[in-house]
Amino acid sequence: MTNTKTKNRNELLPGTLEMLILKTLSIEPMHGYGIAQHIQLLSAQVLTIEEGSLYPALQRMLIKGWVLAEWKISANHRRARFYKLTTAGKNQLGVQESRFSQMSGAIMRVMKTT
Repeated sequence: MTNTKTKNRNELLPGTLEMLILKTLSIEPMHGYGIAQHIQLLSAQVLTIEEGSLYPALQRMLIKGWVLAEWKISANHRRARFYKLTTAGKNQLGVQESRFSQMSGAIMRVMKTT
């Protein structure tokens, strides 16, 4: 028998996490915790990015060349890896924003039907 309990959390659509990270890094370089906090704050606590999703996404983005990373000292005087958007990352953000806009528009057209 499977557990039918539903979790009270919002799940992102595939590819959305990378877009949100790229958008966040378009503002300024940040460490992972700062990225997660920024997204949570701007989404009015609706979106919570877990470490188990955030850091693998950042690693994939490093491999793809969308971000660069370097170790620095954070505001609380701890060593942290700061991520910075690359030109390829800026281009990818534009692509993902366009796709997201098309998809959300299409979904809204379907939802507005009677």
